[in-house]
Amino acid sequence: MNSKIRSWARGVFGWFDERLPISSMWRSQVSRYPAPKNFNLWYIFGSLALLVLVMQLATGLFLAIHYQPNPHLAYWSVLRGIQQDSHWGWLIRDMHIVGASAFFVLVYLHMYRGIMYGSYKKPRELLWLVGIFIYLALAAEAFLGYLLPWGQMSYWGSAVVTNFVTAVPVIGKPIATWLRGSFVVDLPTLNRFFVFHVFLMPLLLLALVLVHLIALHHVGSNNPDGVEIHDNLNETGWPRDAVPFHPYYTVKDLFAV
Repeated sequence: MNSKIRSWARGVFGWFDERLPISSMWRSQVSRYPAPKNFNLWYIFGSLALLVLVMQLATGLFLAIHYQPNPHLAYWSVLRGIQQDSHWGWLIRDMHIVGASAFFVLVYLHMYRGIMYGSYKKPRELLWLVGIFIYLALAAEAFLGYLLPWGQMSYWGSAVVTNFVTAVPVIGKPIATWLRGSFVVDLPTLNRFFVFHVFLMPLLLLALVLVHLIALHHVGSNNPDGVEIHDNLNETGWPRDAVPFHPYYTVKDLFAV
């Protein structure tokens, strides 16, 4: 019976693998992907940030289901609808709040490691620039979400920030009015900030993270010694100073989680 199940599973996997190169992608990007063997503790924060991003998307989805983007209902929907009336709503909301702070902490540590070990140098300049864009998109996402509870701090904080652009001569005030959708922070502002926070910015973040990972796997990671592992290959073409990413660093990342 077990042999029949294994045979059936191999057949199904083979059918998919012929039409979608799952096994070859796994080998080239994970199990046979060379990673420097001298990674240290500083190299766990990127994978942890990716985990927190997934957690933010999951918790944000459930929060958006119960949230009301209306000035008369927004605060009530957060305080009562999510925090008190929804099953485990308090936990999901707190996970989203703490996860946002954790995301910034992990990104800052990830950036500090990049500065410390020279991840911005050739040939990783584009990788570094994409990471900077991820940070800017993350800051914009946090600001957009700050307005949504519609409390005193979030309301006036958003009013002050959207008024920054009025310092630009001639076009500043029209741009501020366009951003708010009104002359003051009101219903149109709340609606568009909600859409930007839930739909536009997460898609942009996911796209930037994907480009970041593609660039990383193309040029390879740096390492504390600054040695380019592809400059020293053995007779089989494998870097002498590298180990397969799986299982060595997948286990390390799981241990960090």
